[in-house]
Amino acid sequence: MSSTHATPARELPVRNPRTGQHDCTIHPLDTAALAALGDRLRQAQPAWAAAGVAHRAAVLREWATGLLAEPAAVVDALAADTGRHRLALSEIQSLRGLVEGYAAMGGALLAPPAERASVVPGIAIDAGLVPYPVAGVISPWTFPFLISMLDAIPALVAGCAVIVKPSEVTPRFIRPLMDSVRRVPELAGVFAVIEGDGATGAALIEEVDIICFTGSVATGRRVGEACAKSFIPACLELGGKDPAIVLASADPVQAAQVVLRASVQATGQACQSLERIYVQRPVYAVFLDALVAAARQVELNYPDLRKGQVGPLIFARQAEIIAGQLADARARGAQVLTGGEIEHHGGGSWLRPTVVTGVTQDMPLMSEETFGPVVPVMPFDDIDEAVRLANDSIYGLSAAVFGEEAEARRVAARLDAGAVSINDGGLTTEAFDAEKNSFKLSGMGPSRMGSSGLLRFLRRRAVLIQRGRAKVMADLDERGAPPAA
Repeated sequence: MSSTHATPARELPVRNPRTGQHDCTIHPLDTAALAALGDRLRQAQPAWAAAGVAHRAAVLREWATGLLAEPAAVVDALAADTGRHRLALSEIQSLRGLVEGYAAMGGALLAPPAERASVVPGIAIDAGLVPYPVAGVISPWTFPFLISMLDAIPALVAGCAVIVKPSEVTPRFIRPLMDSVRRVPELAGVFAVIEGDGATGAALIEEVDIICFTGSVATGRRVGEACAKSFIPACLELGGKDPAIVLASADPVQAAQVVLRASVQATGQACQSLERIYVQRPVYAVFLDALVAAARQVELNYPDLRKGQVGPLIFARQAEIIAGQLADARARGAQVLTGGEIEHHGGGSWLRPTVVTGVTQDMPLMSEETFGPVVPVMPFDDIDEAVRLANDSIYGLSAAVFGEEAEARRVAARLDAGAVSINDGGLTTEAFDAEKNSFKLSGMGPSRMGSSGLLRFLRRRAVLIQRGRAKVMADLDERGAPPAA
């Protein structure tokens, strides 16, 4: 008598960023289970697409209303994932705006276009938009819920089924989130958020028709290559080393306050964090004094999760990267005016806002992603110098310019970045309707914002109608050819 044994599910321990303890375990889907999930969603997708955008929006509203009425389970899990409560709550609260925004956009963009005449006489064109059957989303640990939804919601509105694979670093929110999805069975038929690691993400590419990936350049390159082999499109949102330029026409004290917030929000663990600050020399001293004074007032949200402004470093490896960049900068003559030391509290890794001067453009601190609350500041003399320094990067995600608006806009027009905030930082995260592309190595593919954020999940199909005389074989007879000129 023979017996069969199921392959045991893989288990992955998950570290708590506040305690350093591995207090959670996830079970990535194996390839067979992932294939079965993909098949199930693929079978349900045609009915979802055929139901129409108004119906899809209504289903998503039902889910969002239910989740936002009782968000505690997801918020608490997300707070445990990231070590921060206020931002976890704001991530969840963003859901309503995303659903309503894309529902309204979908109603306009997905309305059947009127038939039109071709420039070729006798032919009419009836155009249509066809969703990719299954969209895959691979999201990072920085804003685990928000970035997942930035891709998943427009894909669902467009009529796709969607599989989201968040980072294995921050997976606790997945189970309570899927509990909320299952309370809306029609949505659960076409939407799944799964546990998994890099191997799961690689397997996901084999099961979907389009991939949206947010993460590092190195991993994004591998995702793009895998998508090319599978002949599916890849929408890649990758790293950044965002510069800020503070002009002499700016209010230096106000600019310092905003730069600090835009540099250390989410502990600097965001791709749109300001990581290089260039200040025109006439306001440099005042700006620096204000920045240092403000940085010294910032508190860690330890031991109380709901107090303070700066949370722990989520990914343990990031503490090593930051410490290495700071050590290199110090060894080469840079001065650390605030913070500068990785602190260990309760088993977690923390860094207070770290203002650094005496930096040079060739330091890793000024050229490589830091992903921490570090604010290196460098003076400049003229606008050409500032633009040259800001553009001296392999990245081109976003940037900021502070100063008199007309002057700031002229400088912004010269920057190699997909989004430039004027007299603020990171506005691209607030204005979801502002289309922008990622320049250089910061990404590839259509904008995830604005109408492109929705249209990237749709293919265009043209139905060509002959209302004149269709050609027949006689039209191919050489004897009927016109004489040569």
